[in-house]
Amino acid sequence: MTDALLRHIQKFIPFSENDWLEASKYFTIISAKKKEILLREGQICRSHYFVAAGCIRMYFIDKKGMEKTVQFGLENWWLADYFSFMHQEPSDFFIQSVLKSELWTLTPSAETEILDKHPSLEKYFRIVHQTAHAASQRRNKEFYAMSKEEIFYQFSQSFPDFVQSVPQYMLASYLDITPEYLSELRARNIS
Repeated sequence: MTDALLRHIQKFIPFSENDWLEASKYFTIISAKKKEILLREGQICRSHYFVAAGCIRMYFIDKKGMEKTVQFGLENWWLADYFSFMHQEPSDFFIQSVLKSELWTLTPSAETEILDKHPSLEKYFRIVHQTAHAASQRRNKEFYAMSKEEIFYQFSQSFPDFVQSVPQYMLASYLDITPEYLSELRARNIS
């Protein structure tokens, strides 16, 4: 797991082992238990999380008291409440580990320092953020252009292991459907 982040960086930019020895000092590695809350609404997001193993999610609680998952952080994915992280203002979200997870974290000051000392990482983070933004745009389009059933089938084909491992209520909230309807769709998909 300790090489997961280095391998991820090297997928996008040349980054030597020597650079990694220096850069890795800026990260803190944490282990999160299943369903551990990493950030609560109203707290300031002080960590940018890289998921080396496991899964985390970002969600909010709507006016009806229902959890609404807005993003999952799968393995080799970054997640933070970026507005709170950048501006050091209270978050509107919760961040929670879905499964037992190993996370590499950067604080805002550590991120600034690592980018100053390793400018090539600017390109890496640009690519990562562009990829995440493109995925968000595609998800938004699908929510307008496809039925809930089509969204579920496409999502389950793209991420079959994830669909099986994440709690049903979390997946349902992400897909903006009820857990009961998700059960119905799963039953149809099995038949």
